[in-house]
Parts: sequence; structure tokens; C-alpha cells
Amino acid sequence: MPILRRLSPLLLAATLTALGCHAQVPAPANIVLGSPLPPAIKHKVEVLLRQKAQLPPASTIAIGPATPSDVAGYSSVAVSFTSPEGKTSNPALFLISNDGKTVAQFTKYDISADPKALISPAGRPTRGGPTSAPVLIVGFDDLECPFCAKLHESIFPAITQRYGDKVSIVYKDLPLSEIHPWAMRAAVDVNCLAAQSGTGYWTLVDYIHAHASDVGSDPNPKAAAADKDKNPDAAPDKTLDRANAQLDKLTRDQGKFQKVDAAKLDACIAKQDTTAIETSRQLATNLNIDSTPSLFINGEKVDGAVPIEFIFNVIDDALRAVNVTPPPPYVVPTSPSADPATKPSPGK
Repeated sequence: MPILRRLSPLLLAATLTALGCHAQVPAPANIVLGSPLPPAIKHKVEVLLRQKAQLPPASTIAIGPATPSDVAGYSSVAVSFTSPEGKTSNPALFLISNDGKTVAQFTKYDISADPKALISPAGRPTRGGPTSAPVLIVGFDDLECPFCAKLHESIFPAITQRYGDKVSIVYKDLPLSEIHPWAMRAAVDVNCLAAQSGTGYWTLVDYIHAHASDVGSDPNPKAAAADKDKNPDAAPDKTLDRANAQLDKLTRDQGKFQKVDAAKLDACIAKQDTTAIETSRQLATNLNIDSTPSLFINGEKVDGAVPIEFIFNVIDDALRAVNVTPPPPYVVPTSPSADPATKPSPGK
């Protein structure tokens, strides 16, 4: 006799009730590489993203197929959003656990390269140690920038005094011509000199930063004041033409002192080729630099005229990272004038 005939009607009813009244639990929907997400999991992901991103109701979400990821137990899916106006975002990658229970997102960075190599010092005059020194400082400089002048005068001599040849300093050009009208001329001129004399370059940079407020002024202030009294509508005391002429003369004078090829220097000054300067400015743009001064200390970015103890801490950390013992901890003096480290020293 079939087994069902052996069951009493009451028992059979109870068995059928048990089978039919309880919701069936579906088998786990695992993520399959190369395939779309299972509908139930895709719906959960979409609900989550709408909540987190606060998307408008009329927007749409496109979720791509599962692809391999670098995280064990997770697959990767590309998600893009389309606004009600029809604008679609760039795909964003999300991680989804292979059991479909967890969604995550993280950013992956490649740190295999030495951050010190982020900016090449090739072809630039150095101050302090050679470019092979344990710490390389690359400064983006504007010779008409007062904050650059402050940093240049107080901090860089202190760095060379404290660290000696353990730190190498080079400058990249970032003349902010929109607000500093003679900065580009100054950058071209000092680079004309740098092509023949690194010592002359740094000496001239030192001088221009120290006297930037005088560039463009009438060299005879008393006569200029008298002329101004006689003719109030006369041209301003500072002019761009006068600034350019003064910068050219300063460059030639320093070139003569350094015994460089005068004809070659004159030709460079007259040509005013800004190609190298524009390359340096494009590098700054690529590095998201839009102000000066900006420093990179073994690849770590430091913006603005920050306190010297902060700079020292960054340099000390960079030295430790390459197993070089830094000098004893810096103690902030009670009076800046009492600290020899803050006094400018002659450029090398």
C-alpha cells in the first residue's frame, strides 16, 4: 500500500498544512563573477545607495556585473548614477561580499614608489646638500610673493644650519603673474643666470626676495617725491618697465660678479623664453598647487609660511623614515632674536 494510504486523514492534513503554510527559505544567492547581481541583492544595493547618496526619486542607478577584486571574500561592482536631467556620473567601484550580505567602498593607493621621487630636482641649482641627500625639499617659489620672501629669509638658512648636507633644497618656479606683474620676468632672469652659475642663482634669489618691495621704485626717492608734489597725476612710483629693467641689471651685475659668459647671459635675458617656467607651472597645477610658498619635503606637501618648528618636525620624520638620526629636538626660543637658527645666513 502506498505510504500516504497508511496516514490517517488528520495526520495527512497536518502534514500538508506544515508544508504549505510556512514560507520557504530560498537558497543563498551567491555572487557569480561575470554575471549580474541576483535581483534581490541588486535591489538591496540600490536601496542602500539611494539612502546614502540621497538621490532624487527620478534618478537611476546602473550596477554592473561582479568582477574580481583584490580583497579576499569580496567581488567588485561598478555603479553609475544618472540624474533626472540625463547626466551620468563616472562609474564608482564598490565591494560586495561573495555571500551578498555586505557592501563596502575603499580607495586603493599605490605607495610602492618613493615619495621623494615625486618631483625631480634635475637641472635645478641646489642649496645645502646634494640632491642625493636623505631629505629633498622642493619649493615652489614666486620672487614677488611676500610670504615666499618671509619663508626664504628665515627658514631656509635655519634648515641649512641645522641639517647641513643632510637636506638638499631646490626651487621650482611658480610666478603668479595675475597678481605679481614682474614675477615672470624675475623667474626668467634668475634661470638665465642659473644656467651658468648655481651660486649666482641663489645669491640673486636671496637679493630679490630681500628687496622685492623696492623693485620697480624710482632709485631716487627724493626726486620722485618732488615730481609727485609738482604733478599729482603723474605715473605711480612703481612701474613694470622700471621693475623689468632693474631685474635685468641685477642679473647682469651678478653674472659679472660670477664671471659668466656675458654675451650668453644677455641673449637669454633678451629672449625672455618662458618655456621652462610654464613647464614648472604646469607641474604645480598637476600637483594641485595654486599658491606660494608650497614645499614638498620628501614628497610631503607643506603649504604657506608655517612656523619653523613645524618644518623641522617634518624633516626629522623624513630622516627617521630613511634610518638617519635627526639632530636633538628643536626648542622654540623665548625670543626669536636670541636664536641663531632664525638669523639669515649668506646663500651658497
